[in-house]
Amino acid sequence: MCMKIDSSLKNLNDLFPADFTEEQKAQAKTLFLKNLSVEAHRFYGGKMQTVPKSGVYGFNWFNVWYTPGVSKISTSIREDEDASFSLSNRGNLVAIVSDSTRVLGDGDCTPPGGLGVMEGKAMLMKYLGGVDAVALCVDSKGQDGKNDPNKIIEFVKMAQHSFGAINLEDISQPNCFKVLDDLREVCDIPVWHDDAQGTACITLAGLINALKLAGKKLSEAKIVLLGSGASNTTVARLILADGGDPANIIVFDSKGSLHIDREDIKNDTRNYRKWEICEKTNPGKVLTMDEAMTGADVLIALSTPGPDTVKRSWIKSMAPKSIVFVCANPVPEIWPYAAKEEGAFIVATGRGDFPNQVNNSVCFPGILKGALLVRAKKITDGMAIRCAHSIAEFSEKRGITPESIVVNMNETEVFAVEAADVAQQAIKEGVARLNLSWDEAYNRARADIEASRSLAEDLKKLGHIKEPPMEMMEKALEQAIAAVKK
Repeated sequence: MCMKIDSSLKNLNDLFPADFTEEQKAQAKTLFLKNLSVEAHRFYGGKMQTVPKSGVYGFNWFNVWYTPGVSKISTSIREDEDASFSLSNRGNLVAIVSDSTRVLGDGDCTPPGGLGVMEGKAMLMKYLGGVDAVALCVDSKGQDGKNDPNKIIEFVKMAQHSFGAINLEDISQPNCFKVLDDLREVCDIPVWHDDAQGTACITLAGLINALKLAGKKLSEAKIVLLGSGASNTTVARLILADGGDPANIIVFDSKGSLHIDREDIKNDTRNYRKWEICEKTNPGKVLTMDEAMTGADVLIALSTPGPDTVKRSWIKSMAPKSIVFVCANPVPEIWPYAAKEEGAFIVATGRGDFPNQVNNSVCFPGILKGALLVRAKKITDGMAIRCAHSIAEFSEKRGITPESIVVNMNETEVFAVEAADVAQQAIKEGVARLNLSWDEAYNRARADIEASRSLAEDLKKLGHIKEPPMEMMEKALEQAIAAVKK
C-alpha cells in the first residue's frame, strides 16, 4: 500500500503502486470503489432513513400530529387538493421510479437490484438539492413475462397524488420513451426521466463550455453521438433545440448510423424518438464510425462501458481541439488518458474520480428543486435547456479550463442558482402553480439545501452516522490492487 487512506478519499489517486500503468491505476480505482461500495452499503444497511421534520414536545402532540387533530388535514385537502403540497411533505417529495431493466451499464438487475442506484439518487437529492425522495423499484413484467411500459405508467398515475414530482430511472429502451412521454401528458406533476433529460441537460452544459474553450460554435460543430438510447437521443434533441445544425450531427446505434433509410427503426413504432433523429440528422447518410469521426469536432459517447468501445484511431482522426465525452458507467468507453494521448483537447466522463465529470448529479437536484418550489405541472425541454445554460454560465463565472468545464457536486451554490433559473423558466412557460421572484426561489432553495447538509453533519457529529471503519477501506484497496496484479 502506497500511503494511508484518508477517510474522505481525497487522496484516492495516490493510493496505488507507483509502478502501475495508467490503465492499471484506472482499473484498480474502479475495483476499489466497487469493493468499498459493497462493504459500506452492508455496514450502513443502505444509505437512506426517514427522519421526522416536526417535533414531539409532549404527549398531546401525538394527538396533533395524528388523530384526532390530523382529521382536519384530511378534510382540508379534500376541499382543496392543492393544499396537499403545503399541509404534507408532498411539495418537497420525489418518487424515484424504476423497473431496474437498465441499471447503469449492468443491464437488467431485477426490480430490487436497482435499489442501490435509486437510494443513491435519493441521497443526492437530499444532500445537494434539499429535496426528499423515496426509491420505488417496481416489477413491470406483464403476464407474458415481458416488461410492459403500461404497468409503469399505471403505477405512476396511481401514486402521483403522494408526490410533488416523479423521477424515472433506469428503464430500458424503447419502453422508457413511452413511459416518459405518456406520463408527461397525463400527470399533473412533473415527470422527469433523469437518464434522458438529466444526462442531456448536463451534457449540453459541458458542451457549451467545451466549445467556448476550443473556440468553436455549436451551430457549426460536427458532432458524432455513439449510442442512441434514452440519454443520447435526448442529448441530440436538446442540441438541435439549442442551435445545433442537424446536417452536422450523426448518431449511431448498435446496428450503424441513424438516417432516413433505416427501415428497421421506422417500422418499429416503439422507437419513434430514434426515428425523429433519422428524419432530421445525417442527410449524407454517413454509414461508419471511421468516416463520421474523421474531422469531427465532438464525440458524445453514451453506449457500452469500455474501455475499448471507442477506438484510439477514431480520436486520432478528429479535428484539432477535439472534444470527447465518454460517459458510460461504470467504465468510460475509452480511458481519459488514452483519449488525451491520441490528441483530444478536452475529455469528460461520467465519473467524479476523473477530471471533467459530466454527470446528471450536477443537474437533477437543482432542476427538481426549482420545479417543486413553484409547484410546476411539468418539466419542459425549455426548462432543461435553461438549466443547462444556468450550469454553463455559473461554471464560466467561477472559471473554466480544459480540465474543468463545469462545476462539480461540491459547489453548493450552483444548485440554488439552477433552482431559481428553472423556476423562472417554468413561470415564463406557464407551467407553474406559484409565482416566485428569482430571489425568493433562490433563497428558499439555498435555505433548504443548507438545512439538509447541516442535518447530515449533525447526525455525524452526534454519532448517529458512524465513521466508516479504516479496516473496511484498507481491505477494499488491498483486494483491488491484488486483482489488478494477477
